[in-house]
Amino acid sequence: MDDILARGENGTLKRRLRGRDLIGFGVGIIIGTGIFTLAGVEAKTHAGPAVTLSFVIGAVVAALAALCYAELASSVPTAGSAYTYAFATLGEVFAWIIGWDLLLEFALGAAVVSRGWSGYLANLFGLPSQWFGEDATVNVGAVVIIAVLTVVAVTGIKESAWLTNVLVVVKVAVCVLIVAVGVFFIKGANLTPFIPPAQSSGGEGSVLKQPVVQAGLGLEQSVYGFAGVVSAAAIVFFAYTGFEALANLGEETRNPRKDLRVGILGALGICAVLYVAVSIVLTGMIPFTDIDTGAPLASAFDSVGMHWVGALISIGAVTGLTSVMMVELVTIGRIGFAMGRDGLLPKALGTAHPRWGTPHLMTIGGAVVIALLAAFVPISELSDMVSIGALSAMIIVAVAVPVLRKKRPELKRPFTVPFSPVVPIIAALACFYLMLNLDVLTWIRFAVWLALGLVIYFAYGRRHSRLAVTKEPAADPSS
Repeated sequence: MDDILARGENGTLKRRLRGRDLIGFGVGIIIGTGIFTLAGVEAKTHAGPAVTLSFVIGAVVAALAALCYAELASSVPTAGSAYTYAFATLGEVFAWIIGWDLLLEFALGAAVVSRGWSGYLANLFGLPSQWFGEDATVNVGAVVIIAVLTVVAVTGIKESAWLTNVLVVVKVAVCVLIVAVGVFFIKGANLTPFIPPAQSSGGEGSVLKQPVVQAGLGLEQSVYGFAGVVSAAAIVFFAYTGFEALANLGEETRNPRKDLRVGILGALGICAVLYVAVSIVLTGMIPFTDIDTGAPLASAFDSVGMHWVGALISIGAVTGLTSVMMVELVTIGRIGFAMGRDGLLPKALGTAHPRWGTPHLMTIGGAVVIALLAAFVPISELSDMVSIGALSAMIIVAVAVPVLRKKRPELKRPFTVPFSPVVPIIAALACFYLMLNLDVLTWIRFAVWLALGLVIYFAYGRRHSRLAVTKEPAADPSS
């Protein structure tokens, strides 16, 4: 722990971020497909108008996890977030596993979003489908946007923050416009019944033709009723998970012990309010059974004759997805930087650019992998793996809070989780429950990824890590 804290204080990354920059990064990665697509999909397929309640439940679970992140981020303000926390509390093997999971989560997440961005751009400007969108053999649009954002991410963290904040202002303004205009078109009849009667998935009269999340691990899926609300909450929860990216910026924050908790909790609170407000407007404007799952918000405004708002929503979606990719690229660079600095990945990845002060090699290497995935692999093959990686990381963080309190009770903690260990235990159990709602194939792929990671760890990381080097016996002077 002392070594980790010393490296954080004397790191080579440049401290240029304030609390408002962290809130911008947080809103930048959280507000994306969740607000522009997921609200409509879950209203139609699972919860009806009660999708609003699903977003509230998701926000509560995310808040429990965010409290754990806030304590650890303010106490151990270094790059690597959950990876570093696991290293400090549970040991090197757990640290490798969670770092490997986080690389999977953010790399696949960036690939998914870049393909979605390419599709939105094609629809907005009528671009050729052979190069843009899901029907493209090689998704050139996704590759181009990853390349452009990588240049910004490598150039400097302040430049990345500036671009992210500009994009955030645009998409938040679009969200506020949606609520301000849409509230005048809400009809009480569309919100009644608030929780539609339960129906079995795939059964007679069910609208769930193709489930968004398949039944997994023996759990039977249902639609509508309170069970539908919980199922939707398990899915929309993933719209909140981006706040964990902020914990990777501890070494680039001017006052990390204060600003990290402000950024994490502030960004989550702003996004929760926007999610709930937009979902109320959407389900109040149009019957939930008539929602277009491809472009729910734009089609809802088109249905009431407000076509200009629909066009602005498309612009907001493009900017929203751009900021998500920006933050994910920044996050991948910091996780790989921390793992390279510890020797678990090649040492070169743990170095910062002498002029720009960014982990340039890891950022570029991660971007190359993301671009290859985005160019050739459909969204349907990528998306579920993002969720399981995020939830597994949150479980580790929740466990790390009481463990670190027991190991290092004297450690300075500017922020503490209330009612520990009860709140961390509830957070871990809630995240695990949501993991159980993912299908068996996702679990199998996750197991394969973990197995591959362990092979790399035992073949390379274990022998080259900082711990292995420090445990080597000193050379005999007489030899």
